[in-house]
Amino acid sequence: MRLPRTAHTSRPWRIHEFADDFQVEDVWALPVTGGPDELDRLVKQFTNGDGAALSAPVVRALFALRWKLGALLGLDRPDAGLSSRVGSLRERLPEDLRAGTRGPDLQVVPFTSVYQTHEEWVAETANRTCHAVMHIGWAPDPTPGDPTRHRARMAVLVKPNGLLGSVYMAGIKPFRYLGVYPKLLNAIGREWEAGRAAKATA
Repeated sequence: MRLPRTAHTSRPWRIHEFADDFQVEDVWALPVTGGPDELDRLVKQFTNGDGAALSAPVVRALFALRWKLGALLGLDRPDAGLSSRVGSLRERLPEDLRAGTRGPDLQVVPFTSVYQTHEEWVAETANRTCHAVMHIGWAPDPTPGDPTRHRARMAVLVKPNGLLGSVYMAGIKPFRYLGVYPKLLNAIGREWEAGRAAKATA
């Protein structure tokens, strides 16, 4: 379910301390719920997975198109990425976050982890079009039968790179909303529930 931007900006996430020059592009409630200490399991699902969440035909086709377009236009050249065109968000971290857990990098998409806490995980990527940040928050979402339940929220923050970045972000928005996000988020939820079932029977 897509959420208003305030669902991210109103929460006391640490990322607000050093990413105020990024714009909140999207906020989603993921179909992932669990106890207060289960964010780490979700992070491991994101980073240790085999790309199953990206395997839906529509998602796979759109990602293939994106990589071909990137190769044609030179969007993903090394000199357009992190520590080249833009600095990593790790350079902005306050001392306690810098000294804490960085978190694992994703394996199937080019996102590098910035930091991980008990309630947040942040990863970033950059190319010629933008500097993008994925923020996964683990927010209280109690029910009468489960007062300690939490739900994952995903926010995407971006800093477009000039006119090229702004035009690119506007151009891919319909594809993200109609093709990528619905399939991707449903796959994340299915993988989470499969992991929960496997853990229960172990």
